[in-house]
Amino acid sequence: MTAPALGDGVSVPSTPTRTLGARDYKTLALSALGGTLEFYDFVIYVFFATVLGALFFPADMPDWLRQLQTFGIFAAGYLARPLGGIVIAHFGDLLGRKRMFTLSIFLMAAPTLVIGLLPTYASIGVAAPLLLLAMRVLQGAAIGGEMPGAWVFVAEHVPSRRYGFGVGTLTSGITGGILLGSLVAMAINQHYTPVEVSDFAWRIPFILGGVFGLVSVYLRRFLHETPVFQELADRRNVARELPLKTILREHRGASAFVGLLTWVLSAAIVVVVLFTPTYLQKVHHIPAALALEANAVATLMLTLGCILVGWACDRIGTRAVMLVGWGGLVVTTYLFYSSLPGTSASLVWHYGLVGLFVGTIATVPIAGVRAFPAPVRFSGLSFAYNMSYAIFGGLTPIILTLWLQKDPMAPAHYVAALAGLGFVLGLLPLASRGHAMRAAAARSTMA
Repeated sequence: MTAPALGDGVSVPSTPTRTLGARDYKTLALSALGGTLEFYDFVIYVFFATVLGALFFPADMPDWLRQLQTFGIFAAGYLARPLGGIVIAHFGDLLGRKRMFTLSIFLMAAPTLVIGLLPTYASIGVAAPLLLLAMRVLQGAAIGGEMPGAWVFVAEHVPSRRYGFGVGTLTSGITGGILLGSLVAMAINQHYTPVEVSDFAWRIPFILGGVFGLVSVYLRRFLHETPVFQELADRRNVARELPLKTILREHRGASAFVGLLTWVLSAAIVVVVLFTPTYLQKVHHIPAALALEANAVATLMLTLGCILVGWACDRIGTRAVMLVGWGGLVVTTYLFYSSLPGTSASLVWHYGLVGLFVGTIATVPIAGVRAFPAPVRFSGLSFAYNMSYAIFGGLTPIILTLWLQKDPMAPAHYVAALAGLGFVLGLLPLASRGHAMRAAAARSTMA
């Protein structure tokens, strides 16, 4: 039996007029801070991809092949996401959101710290890239549980009237991890010479990320279990079978919808934010410092854009925001990539503008969390999101690296095509309707 359909951005709270209180802001702040630090740990790798490629692979390897293998290890982190996400989400639906929310960040911090301490190819040969690969796999498993867990955790805490704003703000915190990574990479490249970066300075961001991640583990002790899961537990209405089994039997349509939306999100994040700094340096010969400065501006606009998108979803509806946002991304993507290399000012301006429209990614969790009922919400979102990101997010840098051998506009074509898909998905019913947030309404889904 399907749960009652909801209006756009609306859930069914026990207190319809409740607004954000001190406890809500505390939950948002601690969740966003933890997400920032954990996603920083996950993405800092890509900002030092060129340096890592030179240090962890043979010096006589062709540059394009070294870059391909470096991004291949980056992709391994994405390929590990489904397994980590399924396991963490399974126990999140059975044992509680908070416990798994804390565990995921610990599983991210430890491998990040280890990467910062790894010996290079010159010291231990082929064992170096293999150890790097192993750490990326562990990071991928952790992030597979963190992202869906964070969205579910916050969505089930905030009042329904601020649902979009709450999820959008959390998403901005997570993307803030990319901004932090960009700023740290920019600072390292400005403070140290290229020789010093290759010698020792590349280790600093990873060691800092591991330490800060462990601090975030401690801070999450002060969070409270979500009221939705508490209600489910009190009524003994937690999933009575393997949640993934329920998802595959009863929620295939929602899984496909979230999976396709995640493909759009992965194109926007992986290509525009993570891949482009290296692309600017390799294809357009833009200095690393300038490329990272422009990327920092774009990521700042992305972070602000997520908050704006969440706020707008509460006011005018998710569908309208998706149509405007994804349509705008098509236009600004071609504006940015077709104007390269341009001047320093045009690079920063156009990159910042496309970054603002990348903020439309906040509609993915806003629509995705409510696509599944409470008893299997964590598992449903995690399965659909992580399976899609593993396939598309992990392979995208490899595909673009090969595509760029023939067409320098490959990133623009890829992002624009996926933004067009996002526009089409915005027209579907699930873009504006979904399951009730509150467990009381969700009980009917298990009847």
